[in-house]
Amino acid sequence: MATTALPHAPSHTPSPTGLWSWITTVDHKRIGILYGATAFLFFLMGGIEAMLIRIQLSSPNNTLIGPETYNQLFTMHGTTMIFLAVMPLSAMFFNFLIPLQLGARDVAFPRLNAFSYWVFLLGGLLMNSSWLLNAAPNGGWFGYANQTSKQFSPGMNIDFWTVGLQILGIASLAAAVNFFVTIINMRAPGMKMMHMPMFVWMSFITQILLLLSFPIITVALILLMIDRSFGTHFFVPSGGGDPILWQHLFWLFGHPEVYILILPSFGIVSEILPVFSRKPLFGYAAMVFSGAFIAFVGFGVWAHHMFSTGMGPFADAFFALTTMIIAIPTGVKIFNWIGTVWGGRIEFKTPMLFCLGFIAMFIMGGLSGVMHSSPPADLQQTDTYFIVAHFHYVLFGGSIFAISGGAYFWYPKMFGKLLDESLGKVHFWLTLIGFNLTFFPMHIVGLQGMPRRVYTYSPESNFELLNKIETAGSFVLMAAFLVFIYNILKTWRGTQPPVGADPWNGATLEWSIPSPPPEFNFAKVPTVHGRDALWEMKRQAGGGLPEPVRESGAGIHMPNPSYYPLIAAIGVTVALGGFIGGSHLWVHVVGVVIMLYGIFSWAFEPAG
Repeated sequence: MATTALPHAPSHTPSPTGLWSWITTVDHKRIGILYGATAFLFFLMGGIEAMLIRIQLSSPNNTLIGPETYNQLFTMHGTTMIFLAVMPLSAMFFNFLIPLQLGARDVAFPRLNAFSYWVFLLGGLLMNSSWLLNAAPNGGWFGYANQTSKQFSPGMNIDFWTVGLQILGIASLAAAVNFFVTIINMRAPGMKMMHMPMFVWMSFITQILLLLSFPIITVALILLMIDRSFGTHFFVPSGGGDPILWQHLFWLFGHPEVYILILPSFGIVSEILPVFSRKPLFGYAAMVFSGAFIAFVGFGVWAHHMFSTGMGPFADAFFALTTMIIAIPTGVKIFNWIGTVWGGRIEFKTPMLFCLGFIAMFIMGGLSGVMHSSPPADLQQTDTYFIVAHFHYVLFGGSIFAISGGAYFWYPKMFGKLLDESLGKVHFWLTLIGFNLTFFPMHIVGLQGMPRRVYTYSPESNFELLNKIETAGSFVLMAAFLVFIYNILKTWRGTQPPVGADPWNGATLEWSIPSPPPEFNFAKVPTVHGRDALWEMKRQAGGGLPEPVRESGAGIHMPNPSYYPLIAAIGVTVALGGFIGGSHLWVHVVGVVIMLYGIFSWAFEPAG
């Protein structure tokens, strides 16, 4: 629904307050905060799972955790961090920032936006409810056939995984449609595509990847669900199926998923570095096209995850070549980030430190990734801790470092107060030290032959010392995030005065309005005359702009609050949840009825 067609509720209708105002909100900024808070809680859950894994592996022949529980822990850790933490943490920034950076008053589809959040929340809760039944997913985060077939996984564990991921996929696709249309149609007057902030560009490319890749994993999950519920044999050789089909479908989604996780972080870093270097982003056009090229080539490298399956020399050579090629646009970005910092008047604030740490850690992760483009080397490294080290350097050293920097950078815009700078620097240094202590030794222990996904090892293997270092590092990482939580609580409960609209001398439009922003974002939609729109306005004004006045927004039409997106999300969750433990027709019917009621109610909801 276009926001211009949805006026405020009549003056005699009171606006929701308290918890109900959050349940019924369709304000993209509030939804962004909900995404961020929920994803951070899931991130902490994934961190607890990781800590238990590290404690179990800190000594040989440890009996703290049994093999079945260990399988559940590493499966849920990977699934949680990818689908319930990093992706929705990026969605927090999508929701809060994209309309603000575009100079728009809202997203294209406010109720669809709310629906995507509630589906995400319910899908995550459904998947984690499996712990209460001692039936948490236990087949690894990529669920290889035929291990996930009914024959080898007869319990509900894999059902929770297949259903949960399908629900989360619906949330991601709904959000992707919303942001794709918002970026195409709702830019401020004068904002051409090549005037958009780099975060918006990387977000736009991410939405395209989501729209193209998530249907692939959805098809694979539906086939697996049908195999498990109705006895078909899509992945069972004895019935004419092929387990390698699962790998092709999964990794054709799975490798673009890597860029879904990292491209928003590229955008965050590309916004922060210019502000704290006091100079425009170096090579804007090259950054845009390199991001697009990464997305394009990212669909042509999936089978480098499958060198050990015996695809043959031609396929191995092709995917080795594409894996090498995709390093080029990534190298372009790193070169441009360094070029942005080079010669700048650098301010080493906490957001800048996290971005510089991101560059260093991502380079290390990228170098170990290029090693996997060689099939002979990959055969030696596959399913060892060398792989675990590689993808943590890319996804934690990349995504989490950048997201942490973004949290410090945009926190004052979201909540009107600056996080404590001294605590922020403690958070950064503990994260950097703990991260490298935890994951760098995994390169060595992996090359020494320690396989991943094993719950213990013998003393004779000589893995103990490095595993103890890794476990010690994980405790340092835990301390880092406790500092971050304390920083948030201290700031929230503190008495420090609110900051102005632009505490960092920002370059983009979100810094031109009060902090936190009003519901309608812009009392007057700005006109854009070039890149770095706010810096351009400041230049035209002779160096500075007056502090914006918080206006009432009288006469500005905004969409009404609605609880129907939540009802529709409940229907989706119930309808798909009926496939847990088999197919339960009455549960499907009830879920579909609730879903249709919610969708039709919000479609025909009175404007006010």
